Amino acid sequence: MGWDKHSYGYHGDDGHSFCSSGTGQPYGPTFTTGDVIGCCVNLINNTCFYTKNGHSLGIAFTDLPANLYPTVGLQTPGEIVDANFGQQPFVFDIEDYMREWRAKIQGTIKRFPIGDRLGEWQAMLQNMVSSYLVHHGYCATATAFARMTETTIQEEQASIKNRQRIQKLMLAGRVGEAIEATQQLYPGLLEHNPNLLFMLKCRQFVEMVNGTDSEVRCFSARSPKSQDSYPGSPSLSPRHGPSNSHLHSTGAESPSCSNGVTSTKSKQSHSKYPALSSSSSSSSSSSPSSVNYSESNSTDSTKSQQHSSTSNQETSDSEMEMEAEHYPNGVPESSSTRIMNGAYKHEDILQTDESSVEDGHPRRQLCGGNQAATERIILFGRELQTLSEQLCREYGKNLAHKEMLQDAFSLLAYSDPWNCPVGQQLDPIQREPVCAALNSAILESQNLPKQPPLMLALGQASECLRLMARVGLGSCSFARVDDYLH
Repeated sequence: MGWDKHSYGYHGDDGHSFCSSGTGQPYGPTFTTGDVIGCCVNLINNTCFYTKNGHSLGIAFTDLPANLYPTVGLQTPGEIVDANFGQQPFVFDIEDYMREWRAKIQGTIKRFPIGDRLGEWQAMLQNMVSSYLVHHGYCATATAFARMTETTIQEEQASIKNRQRIQKLMLAGRVGEAIEATQQLYPGLLEHNPNLLFMLKCRQFVEMVNGTDSEVRCFSARSPKSQDSYPGSPSLSPRHGPSNSHLHSTGAESPSCSNGVTSTKSKQSHSKYPALSSSSSSSSSSSPSSVNYSESNSTDSTKSQQHSSTSNQETSDSEMEMEAEHYPNGVPESSSTRIMNGAYKHEDILQTDESSVEDGHPRRQLCGGNQAATERIILFGRELQTLSEQLCREYGKNLAHKEMLQDAFSLLAYSDPWNCPVGQQLDPIQREPVCAALNSAILESQNLPKQPPLMLALGQASECLRLMARVGLGSCSFARVDDYLH
């Protein structure tokens, strides 16, 4: 090894190192049977060193080329070598060596020279944080941050709160109401974004199966005394707890249920696709019991305001009041009849046979077995199919639409959609990408960045590290973006 061109070796008979030449250089001790010899190639500084029985012998070669591979040469017949590529602990403390280089790389990053531009950098970072808060609708936090840092918020507060309201509806699974609110506050947005509209409608279908969308909720609700629950999202709402995003409007004496929505008024859809009906964004409760949803460090409001059809409507952070209804896994619960995971549980109707009770838990059913809700889902599915065909005629075939529709419709093939091969669609975290797409579209329609600069910077850094790895720059291994996010 090391005699041929572009080969490098350490010989045990004389302890010399060979660098593409038959003439060796004194390097380390000799080694023989029973010795453990290691070789470490450093892709950061393109050097190589050997170890003997766990001790480093120092750098043997510098300026090494890329794409080297390990070889072992044997001279005596019958010799056996046992190679360890990491399947067993190394005798040499490679972890300590890696920690040393990780500290060097991170120190280089932290010492990156800024020079006289410290004030400029600080202002840039403050604007990035502010725009991130505004993008995700953290209105009260963004306002407080802007006041403390003397930065300017580009978007009007009313618009921020409108987006916040829509996001809360989306993350609560009330997609139909989010669609209608979008059509009212941002007329023409969905009509000019047919792909987004179709994505929202497919998500609405999934939430109807989940039991959270208003199109089916009134069929299942036995008591208005509960609340929606949605686990906090790490990507859209970091460090937030459960998001009880409820909308409550002034009730009427005799509310009626139309298209699965309790409403006192019929509202005209602004969509150019009339085959699909949106649920009303204004629902009334037959019970005075309600809860307020408020963003942290914002002021609670005890009154809900009428929704304006203009995009400059002003709503408070705590305006998101809804009927106090609890829906474990998207279905309602009451004191007399409990619907858990879509299955009714009542002493009069509880089945005790093995088909309905398994391991002490009721068997979950689509819409809790409610026939009217199931029929409404099927009807909505037909309307969604009609929309898909209409978009296909107008814009041509779309494979993404086809797969989206097939996945959503597949939920109806199972008696327990929550435990099926496509049941992951019902996970509340799946609402986040759709919510983010809608939020970005709203911002783009107002000539604002559809992605916050902070996220673009993170994406650029991640892509830079990926390209570094592709060309063999080893320092990228110790410069993970996640290390700087906590």
